[in-house]
Amino acid sequence: MKIALLGYGKMGKVIERIALERGHEIVLRKSSTTTYDGLENADVAIDFSIPTSAVANISECLHHSIPVVSGTTGWLEDYPKMVALCDEKKGAFIYGSNFSLGVNLFFELNDYLAKMMSKFNQYSVSMEEIHHTQKLDAPSGTAISLAKGIIDNSNYTDWSLDKNSNENTIYIDAQRIENVPGTHSIFYTSAVDTIEIKHTAHSRDGFAFGAVIAAEWLVGKKGVFTMRDVLELEK
Repeated sequence: MKIALLGYGKMGKVIERIALERGHEIVLRKSSTTTYDGLENADVAIDFSIPTSAVANISECLHHSIPVVSGTTGWLEDYPKMVALCDEKKGAFIYGSNFSLGVNLFFELNDYLAKMMSKFNQYSVSMEEIHHTQKLDAPSGTAISLAKGIIDNSNYTDWSLDKNSNENTIYIDAQRIENVPGTHSIFYTSAVDTIEIKHTAHSRDGFAFGAVIAAEWLVGKKGVFTMRDVLELEK
């Protein structure tokens, strides 16, 4: 499989290593200072760039009938536009706030726990996410996905970075610490105890491996998908 890497920072280089280990070829390594030359040779593109580049990268792929996997976060106000463009061009597109296989299983656990805990009003929920200091968005896309999972399965209506937000809002404590690939914790706290679930990434390899798996899966398909489709997770 021929892969275009859109974004060639730390994540792009890890994706490159794993893709090569799996027998794939890299036909484009795009940074902020290079062009899309070579994109037309790709079977699939993987976008791990920056929020201000994601829409342009995804659009370029869809306009040229290149399936695209995007793990860039912080641009989701334009996600509906990319879905509409994918449908218009009859393309193939996967966005994931986190491509780690473990995190996607954690999403399922989070949904189940939120549904179960919604019956017990004595517990309040809060979240903590910790990432490396180079991460540009806060809270992380993964934290937002986790918050949405709780909102969809409970009486909570929103999330906030403000600790003093109202009782129907999930407080997210977003911390930035050197050399932390990604840690996400969810707390259900009452007067007498706390229930906690937590996912800790040990390196970027899990994110990169999942993105390559998603790219392999996407080739030959049409439509807008998620990692739930890739992993065949059923509600």
